[in-house]
Amino acid sequence: MQIKILSPLWGHEHLEYKVFLDKMREAGYDGFDTWIPQDVNEKKLLFDYLQKHGMYIVTHQHEAKGSTFEEFKSSFLTNLYSCAEPGPVLINSHTGRDYFSLEQNLQLVDIAQEFAEKTGITVAHETHRGRVGYSPQMANEIFTARQGFSITADFSHWVCVTESMLENFAGILDEAIKRSRHIHTRIGFEEGPQVPDPRAPEWKYAVNHFLNWWDRIVALNATSKCKILPLTTEFGPRPYMPTIPFTNSAVADQFEINCYMKDLLNERYIQYRN
Repeated sequence: MQIKILSPLWGHEHLEYKVFLDKMREAGYDGFDTWIPQDVNEKKLLFDYLQKHGMYIVTHQHEAKGSTFEEFKSSFLTNLYSCAEPGPVLINSHTGRDYFSLEQNLQLVDIAQEFAEKTGITVAHETHRGRVGYSPQMANEIFTARQGFSITADFSHWVCVTESMLENFAGILDEAIKRSRHIHTRIGFEEGPQVPDPRAPEWKYAVNHFLNWWDRIVALNATSKCKILPLTTEFGPRPYMPTIPFTNSAVADQFEINCYMKDLLNERYIQYRN
């Protein structure tokens, strides 16, 4: 198994597209975790860039929409096929809605599974607020109903939703770790999805919890048939990043923190980096 460390586009949308791509490659990233550009020229630039530099991509399905559930289903599948175009490591999907019924969300999971079987591209459903896996309890309903349900582990949402370090969800967490095929390496805490700065000593307890969970995901994937495990450094910009009152200035630099996380992950999992 190889670990590939990816950069999100999120927080860098203000940059010219090639400037963003060059910046992340020069910073030492293996590739990108991003949505497919709507602009035709940017789309071509991205696809060509991946080929030229031998970089990796996890594509991001987050745009499914519709005024009815049937419209949403159709949009969801259309977006999955769009995400498949560059031959990604996998597709990270913001699947469903927390207000859809279990039956409706299962229909979307089944659509994704059929798509994966046809294309050979894994769809990892992100444990994200407002989506199908927004809480451990909701995700567990899907785990019980669908053996093939794989996830992108973004446990920063779960610690926020449950106001805990998941002490009361050990069994569900164990199952989630077994099903994790991608990690968003953002560190949350009991009252929010992102600590202000993971380098600060007051957040060491949270960092240690998350590192322990990630270690378990890496170990399990290493003993499976997984060839590539993508890790995305996904600390976000303001307002995800807390700001200083009256100034709206971020308390820390997003890019600097994500590079810190990249280096931490590279060192911690060095045996999987060659």
